[in-house]
Amino acid sequence: MITSTSNPQVKMIRKLKDKKERQQTGLYYMEGIRIVLEALQMDMPLKEIILAPELITGQGIHEIYQEVQRLEIPVTEVSGDVFRSFSVKEGPQGVAAIAHQQWTDLKELIPVKGDVWVALDSVADPGNLGTIMRTVDAIGGKGVILLDQSTDPYDSTSIRASMGALFHLQIIKANLAEFVQWKLVSSISIIGTSDSAEMDYHDFRFPDPIVLLMGSERMGLQPQHYKICEQVVRIPMVGRSDSLNLAIATAVIVYEIFNQRRTK
Repeated sequence: MITSTSNPQVKMIRKLKDKKERQQTGLYYMEGIRIVLEALQMDMPLKEIILAPELITGQGIHEIYQEVQRLEIPVTEVSGDVFRSFSVKEGPQGVAAIAHQQWTDLKELIPVKGDVWVALDSVADPGNLGTIMRTVDAIGGKGVILLDQSTDPYDSTSIRASMGALFHLQIIKANLAEFVQWKLVSSISIIGTSDSAEMDYHDFRFPDPIVLLMGSERMGLQPQHYKICEQVVRIPMVGRSDSLNLAIATAVIVYEIFNQRRTK
């Protein structure tokens, strides 16, 4: 059992809080009984499981031990104090994991009928990204395309907000030029959203397959994005608020897409 916070392995775990370290190593940190158990059950590429026996409470731990044995994943035990030194949760449950990141190459993506993708331009808030991933998974979407300077889906806040949806989706990184080239090759329809659009989203018949393109929290869609959209739609608002949170706006549109397909 590791009892020192100066242990090299513990230092490595703490470093994974930093985006640059995650990018360099291709690893990420997840924490909590539910999220680790789901990762195990989905056969995610886990490097190791970290346990602090004195902190472990709640249901699910027996299933975790069973899955660890089944998959033969290395287990590192640490003291409660050591676990708290790298924990990202209040009241840690004493269960965490280090995993290998998984990315899909945009060039290899061939859209088929039924596909719903959400492309996000420079999304900044990891909580928003995690919530959007959870929503995309809920409607049976294929994944998320992160354009340009988007936040990291493997940030602990994003993972927590996704509630495990990260494990079920394809995640893609690309710049706008790569995205435009892929659109030309794949011939997929891209639909954008904007407060200034004339078309009400509820009056529009969304194509199949589709990429829903959402602008950043601060700037929304920019002129270069409009050029690649077949249509831009708006979400009507009649109250004093003139905009919606990015994650909420995305949920409104993707559920309209979902409901249209259910009623065909």
